[in-house]
Amino acid sequence: MLTDHRFNRRSWFSFASRGVGSLALADLMSRNCSLPAGVIVPEAADPAPHHQPRAKRVIHICMFGGLSQVDSFDYKPDLEKLHGKSLSSDEKPDVFFGKIGLLRKSDWKFRQRGESGLWISELFPHLGEVADELTVVNSMYAETSNHTPATFQENTGFRLNGFPTFGAWMSYGMGSETDELPSYIVIPDTRGLPAGGSINWSNGFLPARHQGVIMRSKGTPVDDLFPAVQIPESREQASRKLLDEINQKHLAARPDDNELAARIASYGLAAKMQMAVPEVTDLSRESPSTHQMYGIENPATTDFGRSCLLARRLLEKGVRFVQLYSGGAFGSPRINWDGHENMQNNHGREAGRADKPLAGLIRDLRQRGMLDDTIVICTSEFGRTPFTQSASDQLGTGRDHNQNGFSIWMAGAGMPGGRTYGATDEIGWQATENRTSWPDLHANLLHLLGINHERLTHYHNGIQRRLTNVHGKLLPELLG
Repeated sequence: MLTDHRFNRRSWFSFASRGVGSLALADLMSRNCSLPAGVIVPEAADPAPHHQPRAKRVIHICMFGGLSQVDSFDYKPDLEKLHGKSLSSDEKPDVFFGKIGLLRKSDWKFRQRGESGLWISELFPHLGEVADELTVVNSMYAETSNHTPATFQENTGFRLNGFPTFGAWMSYGMGSETDELPSYIVIPDTRGLPAGGSINWSNGFLPARHQGVIMRSKGTPVDDLFPAVQIPESREQASRKLLDEINQKHLAARPDDNELAARIASYGLAAKMQMAVPEVTDLSRESPSTHQMYGIENPATTDFGRSCLLARRLLEKGVRFVQLYSGGAFGSPRINWDGHENMQNNHGREAGRADKPLAGLIRDLRQRGMLDDTIVICTSEFGRTPFTQSASDQLGTGRDHNQNGFSIWMAGAGMPGGRTYGATDEIGWQATENRTSWPDLHANLLHLLGINHERLTHYHNGIQRRLTNVHGKLLPELLG
């Protein structure tokens, strides 16, 4: 029998502001409500495509904390020869904690993988099995080695907060393929949020519907999507009818207020999300073999495996941009890739959670015919030093932050895999060949999506802002 619970005033406003209303507003702010179902046009003044696109959606994996390039994708045989020796240069490198120890070889053996012979360490044995799908950029560099501003720059191109993220710009420039779910969804690490929290998926100065919306792969997927208590159908219908009458009266007095019209229309999305979210997050609909591919049956990989599988299901539902975080908040012990004290323990644990699910994601997208029009990109805000974080005469077990040279990898969008782009010096300390900045990378990702990064702009505070600021160059050799 249905219990006749009632919301008090505080509960009702809490539900409306933090739950369905805010999610719907994030997706439908400034939407043209006369469009047919399932079509939401971009809001950019010069919308895409600007040229023939090679992809229409993105999965972005953020390995928060600083993945070590010399222990993963940037093979440096000289480090094995120089293991335990001091830096030869008289110049003292500027590192985050100022402790420059002896050079240290990788804690994981490298070997060539796939038909291409791509060098990948044993830290990622499962990714090595899909090596021929990967393009590894070994020449990334950033402007800071502080986690929070570096993560902002990774996501927005700027070290300060308040700027739109890549996902927000993509939603703004391309619109959405679904009106049942937000176009930009973030799946955080089950252990916590990264430094800076929601700033890392902010819409910045773009319209509010382009902000990222959290959807969890474990526990409650979306906060307050449903009322905390059951409401009789008759009362709910009466409430909605009254609300609609009030809204329409308010709108009639403000016929040119597009944002108000979008807010009113957001309640329609709320109802659709109540149907769509339970279905898309129900991973039991997938076959046992799919669960095994993502490592969901293994306690060590189940959390990240569920996140990767959910990401694929969201793409199938028309979501443009899905961002997954590998690594959560700081604390003791660290639950991210920040390997200051002991690289074997830190990176071994984090890679053990992520390696098989990531390989499973790439395989699954390939077998479903989705990889050719999807960009999969895995980044870290910076890398780690080739020398240990310890006194200069000691060989420690951890590595400090390194903004000067690090690695990321990409797959999909018709890019030829099994190759590297750019290089660091002989010990993996600084990018030296085909140096690639965040604006460069962002410009090329947009290009794959059919967007000219110089034409995707938004006027704000007297400036035509863009994701790449005044930087960014196309790299044809990278795109293939």
